[in-house]
Amino acid sequence: MIVNNENLEKRRNVCSELKSKLIEALDLPYLPSDLSDDIPIVGLGLGLDSLDILEVVSCVESNFGVKMPESGLGELRSINTLVDYILANK
Repeated sequence: MIVNNENLEKRRNVCSELKSKLIEALDLPYLPSDLSDDIPIVGLGLGLDSLDILEVVSCVESNFGVKMPESGLGELRSINTLVDYILANK
């Protein structure tokens, strides 16, 4: 993806929407501004368990219209990697 103002704005919008949707879907005690773009989704970052991961996948698929791969969870390393995946597959 070529970096320009339009792409940066699109990325910011997807990132903000993703944070809001995850907070809502997982009933997290945060505001979108509380979450760093580099916060790990799995493990110590958001403290999610395996059932929560299923909810993350469902949230992404239903809100962004992208299919998450069944093998590997590399896309779930952080908010940033998930945004990258959404933008690349939208």
